[in-house]
Amino acid sequence: MTHDRILQNVAKHIRLDEVEEERFVSLLGFREVPKKAFLLKEGQLCRSISYVHSGALRAYYMDKEGKDATIMFAISDWWITDMFCFVSECPAMMNVEAIEDSCVFQLSRDKRDGLFREIPKFERFFRILMQNAYTREQLRVMENLSLPAENRYDNFLQKYPRIAEQVTQKQIASYLGITPEFLSMIRKNKSRRPRS
Repeated sequence: MTHDRILQNVAKHIRLDEVEEERFVSLLGFREVPKKAFLLKEGQLCRSISYVHSGALRAYYMDKEGKDATIMFAISDWWITDMFCFVSECPAMMNVEAIEDSCVFQLSRDKRDGLFREIPKFERFFRILMQNAYTREQLRVMENLSLPAENRYDNFLQKYPRIAEQVTQKQIASYLGITPEFLSMIRKNKSRRPRS
């Protein structure tokens, strides 16, 4: 398995020399996650952050009634973890499941912390990842509070066209906080409208 893609991801934010690249990749674990298998289950200790080399994953939690709510999707070239639990070293609050056969590179918390000491510029890389994730989630919460479901769906399609192609309508509905039936109604109404 080549590390080119993950190194290109890192290179978007920091420059590494060849020795630093080799050190970084030496710390990564590789894992294949078949469709419907779990990368992380609620209650497990969350010890790693994962880079999606290929495939697609979904992070979700189950409420007391057994209904799931999608927190995020991750497709190739994205990072995923239960961030609160990864940072706090506590059991996971959500599940991370492969929605298609996937391959991930994983970096454990301990190895990440060692990387910060050895190559301090990685602190900048992970800070940028966290800032981007926080910004994305803040905007999502604001949209959920202020926009009708149809607008949220349109925004989802516009922002994440690759994800929309890889996940089910039920999973999109769960992410948007609406029922699959309501999403189906939105989609039918959109298809009936004349195109301008």
